[in-house]
Amino acid sequence: MATQPIVETQQIPVSNQDFQKLSNDLKTPDKISRQSLTAWQDAWIRLKENKLAMAGLITIILLVVMAIIWPVLTPHDYYTNDLNATNLKPSSEHWFGTDDLGRDMFARTWMGAGISLQVGIYAALIDLIVGVVYGGIMGYFGGRVDEVMNKTSEVLYAIPYLLIVILISVVLEPSMTTIIIALCITGWINMSWIVRGQIMQLKNQEYVLASRALGAGSGRILFRHLIPNSLGPIIVTLTLTVPSAIFAEAFLSFLGLGVQSPAASWGTMINEAMTAWRLYPWRFLFPAFLISITMLAFNLFGDGLRDALDPKMKK
Repeated sequence: MATQPIVETQQIPVSNQDFQKLSNDLKTPDKISRQSLTAWQDAWIRLKENKLAMAGLITIILLVVMAIIWPVLTPHDYYTNDLNATNLKPSSEHWFGTDDLGRDMFARTWMGAGISLQVGIYAALIDLIVGVVYGGIMGYFGGRVDEVMNKTSEVLYAIPYLLIVILISVVLEPSMTTIIIALCITGWINMSWIVRGQIMQLKNQEYVLASRALGAGSGRILFRHLIPNSLGPIIVTLTLTVPSAIFAEAFLSFLGLGVQSPAASWGTMINEAMTAWRLYPWRFLFPAFLISITMLAFNLFGDGLRDALDPKMKK
């Protein structure tokens, strides 16, 4: 067997002059440069980076502000007839022109914006309350309870929406209240299905099992743990419910089942302008443009909010 050669090592003398004392800067450990953020702060930062979503949010804010302050901007109201000023073109006196009864289109357009936004907000709030509670109960309890409640919602969803509105209009007079009631009869079903799916995914998580082991009741687990952790999809669905309700209100008012004259609604204004829209296009263009802008703004904001709240989109 070959033997390994012996390597002699030479010892180098070491003195105190060979060492250098560390400064305070070198003694400081590495620090985390990024600030700690909550989930909502991180979502807001990502939402601000989405230019289309922020444009939608700014447009929504402007629409709400104009629907509130329009009486300050014009001396005209939305209901006074002036047969000496019928079908006037847009001018400094009447910014959006007048209709066939001489009513100011600027005042009527923004009055219609207020009605449409109110219908959308009321419908969204009722969808939020009914849909979240109904869907939360379905998803949490499951089994027979989920089967019965889910079948009930499917039966309601299968009823034609226009039939519901007509039946309600027979009992009640056509008005904004009638539209809100019609929207709320079946409008909450999509929200309940989304919440049901979220709750079914979350109810077997460790923190839920720990709460149940500590003696927490079903109501506390559902409303203190499960639903708060489902707020992302709930908020996104809520933002997309508003434009659907606004379009439904305009459609029903166009058919004569919604807001009645002299009250103004974008749907009734378009219906009144259809007979002579080629001669007086401004009567048709302003409400139609605002309906399109409103729905586009809510959809852009809802899509951006969905991306901001999606944990998979984090960088």
